[in-house]
Amino acid sequence: MRNQQFRSAGIRSDALDDRALRLGSYIAEHGATVRSTAARFGISKSTVHKDITVRLPQIHAGLYQQVRQIIETNKQERHIRGGLATKRKYEREKSCRKSSAFRTE
Repeated sequence: MRNQQFRSAGIRSDALDDRALRLGSYIAEHGATVRSTAARFGISKSTVHKDITVRLPQIHAGLYQQVRQIIETNKQERHIRGGLATKRKYEREKSCRKSSAFRTE
């Protein structure tokens, strides 16, 4: 409750602002996804998303524009990455079946 009062009064937490800047910089430098950024920083995907969509525009609009472009590109490509991951999975399974078939003969 106290935290909400400070935010509504316009007082921002320096730690949250710093985290939003670090997340935004990481995404911009590495072209990272929200998921990989969350894993790298040990926080949830929803926290990363909130920091870069709510906090970052208020702190650093230029960095936000860069990050937004990367996130949009990642969204457009994610179905392709998912399909490739599925393809690799079934190729591995097929390879394992073939190698185990040779061992039993």
